[in-house]
Amino acid sequence: MAIGPRLQLRQSQQLVLTPQLQQAIKLLQMPNLELAAYLRQQVEQNPLLEMGGEDPMPEIEDYATLSEGDPMATPDEEVGIPAADTGMTGEGMIADADAPLDADFEETVFDDAPVDRAAGDAVGHVASTGSGGGERADPWSASSDPFERQSERPPDLRTHLMEQVPLVVEGAAERLIAARLVDLLDERGYLTADLDELAEDLGAEPRMIEKVLAGLRTLEPTGVFARDLADCLALQLAERDRLDPAMKAMLDHLPLVAKRDLRALKRLCGVDEEDLLEMIRELRTLDPQPGLAFMPDEATPVIPDVFVRRLAGGGFGVELNQDTLPKVLVNRSYYAELASRVRGGEDRQFLSGCLADANWLVRALDQRARTILKVASTIVKRQEGFFLRGVEALRPMTLKDIAEEIEMHESTVSRVTSTKYMATPRGVVPFRAFFTSAIQSTGGGAELSSAAVRARIRALVDAEDPRKVLSDDRIVQLLKEEGIDIARRTVAKYREAMGIPSSVERRRLKRMPA
Repeated sequence: MAIGPRLQLRQSQQLVLTPQLQQAIKLLQMPNLELAAYLRQQVEQNPLLEMGGEDPMPEIEDYATLSEGDPMATPDEEVGIPAADTGMTGEGMIADADAPLDADFEETVFDDAPVDRAAGDAVGHVASTGSGGGERADPWSASSDPFERQSERPPDLRTHLMEQVPLVVEGAAERLIAARLVDLLDERGYLTADLDELAEDLGAEPRMIEKVLAGLRTLEPTGVFARDLADCLALQLAERDRLDPAMKAMLDHLPLVAKRDLRALKRLCGVDEEDLLEMIRELRTLDPQPGLAFMPDEATPVIPDVFVRRLAGGGFGVELNQDTLPKVLVNRSYYAELASRVRGGEDRQFLSGCLADANWLVRALDQRARTILKVASTIVKRQEGFFLRGVEALRPMTLKDIAEEIEMHESTVSRVTSTKYMATPRGVVPFRAFFTSAIQSTGGGAELSSAAVRARIRALVDAEDPRKVLSDDRIVQLLKEEGIDIARRTVAKYREAMGIPSSVERRRLKRMPA
C-alpha cells in the first residue's frame, strides 16, 4: 500500500453552541436568587432593558393537564407564564436553527464568536441556595432592614473577649499577648496553637504566655481558651465546684461516655450506677463549644422555585414563584427614540446589539420558566403518593424517567433539578430528593423507593421496645414480612447513613435516663 498525501471528503455532525446559547444553559441552572442578581446586572449594562412592575402570580396549573397530549405544546394561558412584552422579534432570539437547549453538551464544539453582553456571569457576591447547613428562614416572611439587623446582631467572640481583657491583664506587653491569643481561637473557642512557637514568634518568655493564658481562661463564656473538649468541660465544672476526682476520671475517658459503656465507667470512676448517671446528666448540661454562640448567622434562606398546593377539586397544582424573580421588559419607545438620533455606524451597531441581547434575554427567561414548570409538574404527578401519605410513599424515579416523559434530554433535567426547591404541603423539598433508587419487593410487587425503605427502618427503630432492641437481622425479617426484599448489609448501610446507632449502642442508650 502506497503511503502519500491525498484528499478525502468526509461528512460529520457536530454541535456548535453560540455564546448566547451557552448562557441560556447557565440561566437554566441558576436558582432564583442568583438569577435575580444576574438580571439586575444586565439591566445596568443594557439601556434597553428595565425592570417591570409586580406581576400577579400565574394561574395554578393542574398537573393532570400535562398528561393530555404533548406536554411540549402546552399553551401560555394553560401554563400560566406571563407573556414577554417585547413588541419585536429578530436577532438575539433563541432561534430554531440553534442547538436545542436540552441537548447533550458533553462533546460540543464552541464557536469563536465574541462574547455576548448577555453572556456574563452572575454577580459573584450573591450566595447560592445550596444544601448547605444552617436553619432555614421562612421564605414568605418580609425581610427586615439590614442596618437594623446589623445593630441588633450580638458582638463576635473576639470583640466580646477583648472587652474583658483589661479586667484580667495589666501592662502593654501582656495585652499584646492576650490579643494574639484571642486571634488564635477557633470557632469553637478552643486554643489549639503551640504555646512554645507563639512565645518564639512574640519574643516573650513561655512563663509570661502561660500567665496571660491563665487569666484569659477565666473569661466569659466559661470554657474558652480550652485545649480540647475535656479541658473545656473541666473549666465549666470547676466553675460549678463539681470537678471532683470521679468527674476527672470520667473526663479522661470521654470515648467511653460516647459509647455508653456504663460498666467500664463505674469501675474507672469508682462510683455506683446512680452516681454515674448523675454525673452523665451533669455533663449534658455543659456547652462543649462555647464559641459557637457568637458566630454570626449568615445562613442563606432557602427560597422555593415552585409552589405545590392542594386543589379544591382534587390533585395538586404547580406554579412558579414569581416573587423572587423580577420581570424584565424591553423599552420599545426608548429604542425608537435612540434609533432616530443615531448617526454613526458604531453607535448604530451598539444599539442593534443591545436590542438583540434584550430580545434574547426575555426569550431565554420564558423558555427557562417553561422548562422548570414542566419538570416540576411531572415530578408532582409521578410522586403524588408523597404529597398524600409522606416519605414512605415515594416511588423509585430517575432523571431518565422524567426526561423521557417530557421528551427532553437527561442533562436538561439534571440542570433544572440542581439547586432548585419546591414548597409543598410537607415543607420545602429539593427537587433532587424525589429521585431515589429502587428496592425489589417480594411476591412480584411494585418496586419501592430507597427513601421509603429508610423511612420504614427509622420508624421500626423509633417504635422498638427498649427491653427488646431490634438487631439488623430482625429488621431484615420484619421488612421481608412487609414485602421488602433487602439484605442485612443494606439495612446496616441505611442505618449508619441516618445516624442510627447499632443495636448494642441503642440498648445502652435506652437504659440511661433522658
